[in-house]
Amino acid sequence: MQNPKQQFAEHLAWTSDTPLGLEIDRAEGSYIYLKDGKRIIDLISGIAVSSLGHCHPRVIEAVRRQLDKHLHVMVYGEFVQGSQARYAAALAKVLPGGLDVVYFTMTGTEANEGALKLAKKATGRTRMVSFENSYHGDSHGSLSVTGRSVYREPFLPLLPDVTFLPFGDIAALSAIDDSVACVITEPIQGEGGIVVPTKEWHQALRQKCTETGALLIFDEIQTGFGRTGAMFAFEHFDVVPDIITLAKAMGGGMPLGAFVSSHEIMATFRTDPPLSHVTTFGGHPVSCAAALATLEVLSNENLPARAQQIEHQVRDTLKHASIREIRGKGAMLGMDLRDADLTARVTKTCLDNGVLLGWTLHSNSLIRIAPPLNIKEDVLNMALRVILMALKENA
Repeated sequence: MQNPKQQFAEHLAWTSDTPLGLEIDRAEGSYIYLKDGKRIIDLISGIAVSSLGHCHPRVIEAVRRQLDKHLHVMVYGEFVQGSQARYAAALAKVLPGGLDVVYFTMTGTEANEGALKLAKKATGRTRMVSFENSYHGDSHGSLSVTGRSVYREPFLPLLPDVTFLPFGDIAALSAIDDSVACVITEPIQGEGGIVVPTKEWHQALRQKCTETGALLIFDEIQTGFGRTGAMFAFEHFDVVPDIITLAKAMGGGMPLGAFVSSHEIMATFRTDPPLSHVTTFGGHPVSCAAALATLEVLSNENLPARAQQIEHQVRDTLKHASIREIRGKGAMLGMDLRDADLTARVTKTCLDNGVLLGWTLHSNSLIRIAPPLNIKEDVLNMALRVILMALKENA
């Protein structure tokens, strides 16, 4: 009989020729435990998913309670399911007015697909604007507005009428006019290299969309739920989008995404034709139960503020000549090293010494630092010491 490593090698579709291939036994808190007995500090949180760490007891308890009630009973939006309704109401309370109707999905890319469709249906327009080096997912619509041609070109033709503008360039926003259905952007680019544009740019973008009637979509799939030091990243910039998309940390480790907008905009999916957008598993009741527990922990323990503390701890500790820059906000940070080779060596040395790091999709010199928001200070210090050691060994 094949062991799991053999089954992985022969029957799982790989996404690269060099998967990490770590054999997971269990995970708890800020640690991942391997089958060989090794313990690893997780500094990437499953790419910003496990913001409460792994298997948070409140999340596990909520999942078990919902399991005792029911699993899937009907496609999203037809039955009144308590865990969905309670979570949607709780989410609306932490979002500003105008973002109070939730459409649940399973994933982030599905949330972006729904948001793009919603914008086209609500405005009656077809043109979409996105930004260079952006990342919005790998399904066809989301890929169409992802600003890296190397990922789009193998799958052409994609959606037409998409314009890409330079990220953070106020003058370039003049290209947005009344033919545009929506502008989709990450408030802080994640896979593009943890790039934070100015408050002035965000506000100019909001003003331009308001003037032209284009709907502003903020993709907060990676930045949402306290990751950047605020519950949602748009709070840093004093702007509010027309549509927000969410996923990753939302479900506390369970699969869940959403796009959220106003009653008026979301109502356009109900007619001409009815059921303009449907999903089978979106808002799965177990995932919604987990998400409500996650939101309660984030709020009750003020974990967005803890993300700010993590940023200070990282910036104060990681000082080395090989570091060109540490950028980002809160616990969404990128450590930019001098070249790709050094980045690969440092990452491997850290893994060999029990610290899991990674780099972003569009950058091979930037190391992602995105620990659980509730990581203990001494555990984070231990991981940062390993990073410093790896920098000194490989410089």
